[in-house]
Amino acid sequence: MKAIITVIGKDKTGIVAGVSAKIAELGLNIDDITQTVLDDYFTMMMLVSASEKKDFTWLRSELEALGHDLNVKINIQSSAIFDAMHNL
Repeated sequence: MKAIITVIGKDKTGIVAGVSAKIAELGLNIDDITQTVLDDYFTMMMLVSASEKKDFTWLRSELEALGHDLNVKINIQSSAIFDAMHNL
């Protein structure tokens, strides 16, 4: 299973640490990561994977709750969606 996680919000200390810790807790591996601060806004994109299939509804719920705690917007999408879009 591969997925793309995006994080967007007002920049503050601890966003990368909080999201990375949660990803490990959820049993996901960070395969690639990029992040930047645009003006005062933090943006991050991660490619994550797991050896077994994960329930995206549950993952989305867990990450949205974390986003609420960190005051950022966190989204997760299956990489299969992006692969399918490029095969049309």
